[in-house]
Amino acid sequence: MSEDLPALSLVAVPGRRRQTLELAREIERRGFAGIFSPSMFGTLALPAAIAGVTERVLFGPAIAPIYARTVPDFAQSAAFLHEVSGGRFRLGIGVAHAPAHRRMGVVPGRPLADIRDFVTRLRAVEGTGPLPPIVIAALRRRMVALAGEIGDGVVFANTARDAMPASLAALPAGRRADPGFFIGAMIPTCIADDLDAARAVNRRSLLSYANLPNYRNYWKEAGFEAEMVAVERVLAEGRAEDVGACLTDRWLDQVSLAGPAGRVREGLAAWREAGVRTPIVVPSAVAGGQFRAFEEVFAALAA
Repeated sequence: MSEDLPALSLVAVPGRRRQTLELAREIERRGFAGIFSPSMFGTLALPAAIAGVTERVLFGPAIAPIYARTVPDFAQSAAFLHEVSGGRFRLGIGVAHAPAHRRMGVVPGRPLADIRDFVTRLRAVEGTGPLPPIVIAALRRRMVALAGEIGDGVVFANTARDAMPASLAALPAGRRADPGFFIGAMIPTCIADDLDAARAVNRRSLLSYANLPNYRNYWKEAGFEAEMVAVERVLAEGRAEDVGACLTDRWLDQVSLAGPAGRVREGLAAWREAGVRTPIVVPSAVAGGQFRAFEEVFAALAA
């Protein structure tokens, strides 16, 4: 497994699930650092299948919402995948966000308290065998600190690259220095010679997050107050269709990767310099779906 290659985000789209597993084998064959699946289309089904079709690559959900299953079910499933994969499974968990809560029909409590309670109860379940490392999704510093206190890693999504050192400063020094402590970041990525077209793809991918107050508050702290105030203004005026125009290239180049292969490779190096040990590329394509996007990633990063 090459330390030079990032991890990849993989989604099992209905109707193409067998092809997705073939893609997982190819990701492993090419030496990428991991395969991590977002919460759409089920959180543990794809990791369970990946456990059976791969032999070496790290994998897991990034993330599984803690409200989606009972704690004992999470514990049994996680311990099973940990055992059958030979320790390659990482249990990524998080509180998710308001649209996901509505889909699940749940009313969350306070995020920090809910995560602490979940991890405590998960580790108290008896009869499971050893549990995998627990990676906690974080956005702001208090959750980062909690991940350092009770977790085995932290994973970010759509965060600003230059804000990462400040975010990671919330981890205890021992965690920051421990190579076994997972530090990952999900980064929307579009590889194309046309930089403007690639940026436009990422901008569309991130529109739904710009509608979320928790993300806007984070981005304000990360140095993008003007952009987020502009978003809030158009939303208050009922002009949701204008949100994309508020999302500047300056902001976009901090939270995503876009453009020709060389530019994306340089961006990945910058994310590592910012403290992210495992960048997780979330591929999109200017023309075509996930499989086309992976062809472009393979050509650019693992030819």
